[in-house]
Amino acid sequence: MARVVVEGLTKRFGRVVAVQDFNLEVAEGELVSLLGPSGCGKTTVLRCIAGFERPDAGRILVDDRVLNDVPPERRGIGMVFQTYALFPHMTVAENIAFSLMIRGRPREEQERVVKEMVALVHLEGMEDRYPHQLSGGQRQRVALARALAMRPKVLLLDEPLSALDAKIREELRGEIRRIQKALGITTLYVTHDQEEALALSDRVVVMNMGRIEQIGTPFEIYNAPRTPFVATFVGTMNLLQGRMESDGVFRWKERTLRIRPDAVVRAGQVAYLALRPERLKVSPTPEGAPPDHNVLPGRVEWVTFLGPIGRLSVRSDGETLLVDMPSDEALRFPVGSSVWVHFHPETAQVVPQERS
Repeated sequence: MARVVVEGLTKRFGRVVAVQDFNLEVAEGELVSLLGPSGCGKTTVLRCIAGFERPDAGRILVDDRVLNDVPPERRGIGMVFQTYALFPHMTVAENIAFSLMIRGRPREEQERVVKEMVALVHLEGMEDRYPHQLSGGQRQRVALARALAMRPKVLLLDEPLSALDAKIREELRGEIRRIQKALGITTLYVTHDQEEALALSDRVVVMNMGRIEQIGTPFEIYNAPRTPFVATFVGTMNLLQGRMESDGVFRWKERTLRIRPDAVVRAGQVAYLALRPERLKVSPTPEGAPPDHNVLPGRVEWVTFLGPIGRLSVRSDGETLLVDMPSDEALRFPVGSSVWVHFHPETAQVVPQERS
């Protein structure tokens, strides 16, 4: 296991600043995901750590060893690419053993490691197959086994599941987490898939336009976003722009809403009230709301069927609120019906308008 530290990383491509002042510490055995939209700089960070790109500023350290001038093959880092990058003319066993072979390791060691890796990624019986004879998920397992064959200190994965269908992605991400935990290997994982990042990670780094928006556990990122970008990028969120009237009181248009006290946003400061759709409730009359809830009148604009979930789009005071509930309950509120949306003060999150 190894500890990874990135200090003040900045990388430019011509006039474009791909990454700016990126700082991160990854503990031994931790899996940290870099999450963000395409072009936010997450893959550039990974390539700088791997040694494929040279930073314009900042330092990269593994176990207190500065790697900026160390070539990729001497960094003790394994990398799995989105495109698998397998050798088409080599079998599964030969692909896995490649890094051992070019380093002149004895044939007995190569065979032993290949056997271990094949078992680790559940590809027993496929050692003699070529990449074109494998499914996408199987090819990605080979790529993972090849990266792990040299026992790297750090594992980097660059959107390894993006080319796979949803069912295989879900299955393989569980396998990746199992293997990472079993080996205790320090891992950085790049993805633009929110569910993937939340399901896999010990911590998540949300990036936007080359900068870090927020670092936290999956629970913190989802339930306590610190910026409007994080609030809207991770999951579905209702954002109501207003002003903090006093601690525990939020002013939205002409309505005074009770919320949990917040030490970050000061009285008089413009902010957003962030409400997850699953935290909102709907009733046909205001009396249907508990007495300690905030209540907003509205009209159902649309009902969307999402399998087990029904999503209501409710128009309230000129804004659209999304409300999630079991599908059979959603059928009780047809389009055009008047409803009352309500929520407990503890379920509302205040997000500063500007980056904190």
